[in-house]
Amino acid sequence: MRTHTTEPDPVLRISIGRHVSAGGADYAREKIGHALDFAPEPVLSARVRLTGHRDPAAANPITAQANVNMEGRGVRVQIAAATTREAIDLLEARLEERFERLTRHWEAIRGRHSAPSPHEWRHDAPPRTPLPYFPRAAEQREVLRHKTYALRDETCEEAAFDMELMDYDFHLFTESGSRGDSVLYRRDGEYRLAQVDPRPDAVIRGSVPITISPAVAPVTNVDGAIARLELTGLPFVFFRDQDRGRGCVLYHRYDGHYGLLTPAM
Repeated sequence: MRTHTTEPDPVLRISIGRHVSAGGADYAREKIGHALDFAPEPVLSARVRLTGHRDPAAANPITAQANVNMEGRGVRVQIAAATTREAIDLLEARLEERFERLTRHWEAIRGRHSAPSPHEWRHDAPPRTPLPYFPRAAEQREVLRHKTYALRDETCEEAAFDMELMDYDFHLFTESGSRGDSVLYRRDGEYRLAQVDPRPDAVIRGSVPITISPAVAPVTNVDGAIARLELTGLPFVFFRDQDRGRGCVLYHRYDGHYGLLTPAM
């Protein structure tokens, strides 16, 4: 997809794709620029990306994403809407809500009051619905994004906080109690943890209510994970790569292709 980027502001960058209203860049710069005023720490950089689908059957063809870097702490928000203007308005509201959560968290860390749990933060936030993905024919789908990174050593509480701030549907990390590759995700409005080798007794739960899957992650390769993803109809598949021996996640991207997350060796 071809995009063009407008950069009159060295901090806020706007990228516009096809099928997005012509005035989207200026409107996004105004609204998201206003939202950045609520950031609890200095904003080093911010990028907004607006993309659209031409499929007339798509109820919410416009996808808007914001990535903000505040002194090394990342905040990510992504939504889908029927129009460019609506997408930007929703993005502004959700970004301000993320900043409010982060402000409360940092105030707690600095000793002003006790921190609410991520479970409580989630309940005082606007309800989040999973992003629909473009109904691309299965034979046209490919792994368009492959991200490899060093998994953070975190408790489930820390993973939930990161997942909420980054607006992720799931979070791949190393659970600090069991030391195992793990993925935290939502199921029926609650947090659930899956591990390559489940060790429920070793997991550090903290104040976040979670359930733990007893199932061992399937051992397969990327092709096998794709087959499993299509068979189950789930938004992602967590698996142990048969060559690396590490936990990986294959997921549906908003554009109908696949994304792949793998730990750095």
